[in-house]
Amino acid sequence: MKKLKVVLVGINSKYTHLNLAIRYLKAYTKDLDFQCTIREFSVNDRMEKLLEEIISENPEIIGFSCYIWNKEIVKSLSELIKIVNNNIEIIYGGPEVSFNGSEFLEESRGDFLIEGEGEEVFKDFIQYKIYEKEKKPTYYNGINLDEIKGLYYKKNGEIYYGGKKKNMDINDVIFPYIYEEDLDNKIVYYEASRGCPYGCKYCLSSVDRNLRFRDIEMVKKELKILMDKKVRLVKFVDRTFNCNEKFSIEIWEFLINQNTDTRFHFEISANILTSKQVKILSKAPKGRLQFEVGVQTTNNEILHNINRSADFKNVESKVRKIKALKNISQHLDLIAGLPGEDFNSFKKSFNEVFAIEPEEIQLGFLKILKGSPMESEKEKWGMKNSPYPPYEILKTKDISYEELLTLKKVEAMVDKYYNSNKFSSILKYFNLKFQDYFEFYRELGVFFHEKGYFDRNISSADYYKVFLEFNSEKLKEDNFALREIIKYDYLMFNKKRWLPDFLERDLDKKWKKLIIDKVSSCNNLNINKSKIHIEKFSIDILLFIKDGDVARDNRYIAFSEENNCEVQDVTKIISQ
Repeated sequence: MKKLKVVLVGINSKYTHLNLAIRYLKAYTKDLDFQCTIREFSVNDRMEKLLEEIISENPEIIGFSCYIWNKEIVKSLSELIKIVNNNIEIIYGGPEVSFNGSEFLEESRGDFLIEGEGEEVFKDFIQYKIYEKEKKPTYYNGINLDEIKGLYYKKNGEIYYGGKKKNMDINDVIFPYIYEEDLDNKIVYYEASRGCPYGCKYCLSSVDRNLRFRDIEMVKKELKILMDKKVRLVKFVDRTFNCNEKFSIEIWEFLINQNTDTRFHFEISANILTSKQVKILSKAPKGRLQFEVGVQTTNNEILHNINRSADFKNVESKVRKIKALKNISQHLDLIAGLPGEDFNSFKKSFNEVFAIEPEEIQLGFLKILKGSPMESEKEKWGMKNSPYPPYEILKTKDISYEELLTLKKVEAMVDKYYNSNKFSSILKYFNLKFQDYFEFYRELGVFFHEKGYFDRNISSADYYKVFLEFNSEKLKEDNFALREIIKYDYLMFNKKRWLPDFLERDLDKKWKKLIIDKVSSCNNLNINKSKIHIEKFSIDILLFIKDGDVARDNRYIAFSEENNCEVQDVTKIISQ
């Protein structure tokens, strides 16, 4: 008799992501006598491709990992699978279906659904299916299907439920990456704890307050495996990594002392960072660690509305302490549409977070997740959200739909220009011209909309050109200095041998060769002489980068073609 064939499917938000959940399930059932295959796709893949590749595996059971970004795709794909072969059974799991299991199973074509943590439930289910395939009425320990805790299933058109299952010991979870051969260019997710100590009303993690930590020596051993595999980025999925001082310090200290190029991403609560933690973090090699901090809003009254006790001044103080270390990148989150927050309050939050100048700012929008405490307070706050994933807020009694649309435009500008870190000098130029950060990004977003740039693809060069149009059409100002500043940023992050037509190049090839020969013969050059590009500027560009001052002056700048961060003013060398 052929072994039971199961295909676990992850439809990820990006190609570079890996699905941790289905790997957990496969690892936890590795000792069972069945065939388990993992298939991963992206939400951008065609439905026809998904269907063809899954069916080609000839599965008897298909397991889908369901999230906010793939729920509708999973439902549609389930329908197609059943049309092609109604004998294939489908089981769902994941956060998007865990809090309305009966409803989701009833409205979908699937047959089974796992509620909450899946490892033990999935193992019980597979053991049952193996024995069922062998025509045995019950499985190894005499438990029937309807006695599997945490499992919903369909029978004769009715939905049945095995009852609530207790959380498992996190140390029983099997490390899922041992057999992975190729993790290059992938974002690998890792979990050192489960549960969350906080109860933020908009977050599903607030439902599970049972905080459990994995054995710390086991964590170190597993992280070492990932480093040895030369994983580029490991993202910890722990909701508040630093909530246990001793645990976080020991892990950070371990990672700091490794000889590795792997980077590690943590979600932390800045307000609970201790001086002891900061002292350890100060020793981290630059780029080894990166933090994500959920500020959400700087308005303490709004923080209270969502059941967050953090005071922004405390958060700001801790974030600035980490920033002062100059070795850890920080990603700060804001959420628009929070209960009680109006447009002006959000604008204030935006400006206060921007004043910190973190490496990245994420402007998100409140999502009313099913099963979250926030869902029960919608009427209180006049919240109207989309009934379709990702259930994003459309308006509240405090902020209108039109105001949220404005913030969408701001979000796009921040993500494209600020977070890319490729337009820093240009942004500095405009920040000096606006009364605050928010007004600049709002005006730029409105300009993008008026020009129709949101509705069509524009080239990478055009993203620079937009600033010349914006400056002359909106601010009615001369582009002389700005053009030079744009040229500097463009050369920092693009090919040096070519400039788009809207940027001026003031050196012909013959003159440039003479300059490069002269510079290359100089011993005072700090850049690899064989890998340099020299450009003439009509302003003292490095003075502007340093102080924001615009001074007309012919300057010759050497750019490294190997390292975007390396530039040198070679004007004196050329004039000798």
